[in-house]
Amino acid sequence: MTVKNKSVTVHPVDMFNGELRIPGDKSISHRVAMFAAMATGTSQIDGFLKSSDCMATLRAMEKLGARISTTPSGKITVEGTGGIFSQPDAALDMGNSGTGMRLLTGLLSGFNITARLEGDPSLSNRPMGRIKAPLDQMGAHIELLGRGRLPPIIVSGTRLHAIKYELPMASAQVKSCVLLAGIMADGRTVVREPRPTRDHTERIMTMLDLPLQVSEQEISIEGSGGKQIHIEPREWQVPGDFSSAAFWLTAAAVNPKSCVTILNVGMNPRRIAFMNVLRRMGADIEILSECDSLHGEPHGDLRVKGRGLHGVTVGGDEIPNLIDECPLLAVAGAFAEGNTVIRDARELRVKECDRLAVMCENMRKLGFTVEEREDGMVVEGNRGAIHHDISVNSHGDHRVAMAMAVLASCVDAPVRIENVECVQTSYPRFWEHLCCIGGKIEME
Repeated sequence: MTVKNKSVTVHPVDMFNGELRIPGDKSISHRVAMFAAMATGTSQIDGFLKSSDCMATLRAMEKLGARISTTPSGKITVEGTGGIFSQPDAALDMGNSGTGMRLLTGLLSGFNITARLEGDPSLSNRPMGRIKAPLDQMGAHIELLGRGRLPPIIVSGTRLHAIKYELPMASAQVKSCVLLAGIMADGRTVVREPRPTRDHTERIMTMLDLPLQVSEQEISIEGSGGKQIHIEPREWQVPGDFSSAAFWLTAAAVNPKSCVTILNVGMNPRRIAFMNVLRRMGADIEILSECDSLHGEPHGDLRVKGRGLHGVTVGGDEIPNLIDECPLLAVAGAFAEGNTVIRDARELRVKECDRLAVMCENMRKLGFTVEEREDGMVVEGNRGAIHHDISVNSHGDHRVAMAMAVLASCVDAPVRIENVECVQTSYPRFWEHLCCIGGKIEME
């Protein structure tokens, strides 16, 4: 079910029930596309997320010399470049993908080509100085053409030298950007992170036998010194995206009598912090099965049953590994007993929109008591108080749009959500899945 309309009206439901197989992990899909494109030979990717974000990265790799096709069963086939990228004849359009832009900037900085990376208006307002700083230290030639160190980006590949870089903020994207640049650098590039963040890049590099070392919060890679690298092609399997599963965990957890089973979802320990917080709030979440690894990534099946929740405080080391789920945490807090406090989440202000401000604004429209703070919010659990149609706006942010859809399903009157076409960037089947487990929507 593709929603091309600019708005959807979500109607209240009594309970959610059913079974869902979640689309492939967005973060892993971006990275697999890049490494498959560098391989010597042909790789196949099963479970690749065909969202607009991930497809933008795949098309960028095609412009860099990889050959992309799709099998009748829907798998993506990538004929790699053998570790040598071609000079693109046009700009690389990264759409709305901050992950794709930041990681690809790091990767291309050590190759002998010049590329321009650009994106949509939302991406063009996202900060890129945070990746330029370490890349400059490595000797990279990076130009930020937008005002205030914003995209578009021009990368002029050159010989890089290794650095030891201490991240000023916990960011898996900046960490990955530096490690990808380190692949072609002279010497061993070291990244130290203040708090553990998502480790998909490290897992893939280890699986591909790249010279990576990981110890506590320090990750390093020995560069090739500008020499062509060799990556073996392989069969990739991308597990379901936990950040997508989180919408249904929340929908079921806050609705008594609900029971939703989620199949084949990624269970990377650095991705499931939100599940652990929901459990701390009293959610009944059962791991039905779990496999140690799916090509480097653990995965399993989950079942969540609705019951009463209570408020919690979330901050510190938890935040980097549930930053995408913070809008959903606010939703869960709205239906919990007591207050839910989110702090140390200032990063939410520089996503596709200012998620702190927009979530607070939208939730107040629905009758919830929310206090916006500089680095977070306080949500008072009171189930809202609307008895007539209300309109809220996602401001073009896919996670806000989907979080508001979950919230709207649980209040007492229909809610119109404006600007929902952005959902295509990460979860094209979201509306279909909402209806599959009992949600009621009206496309406009």
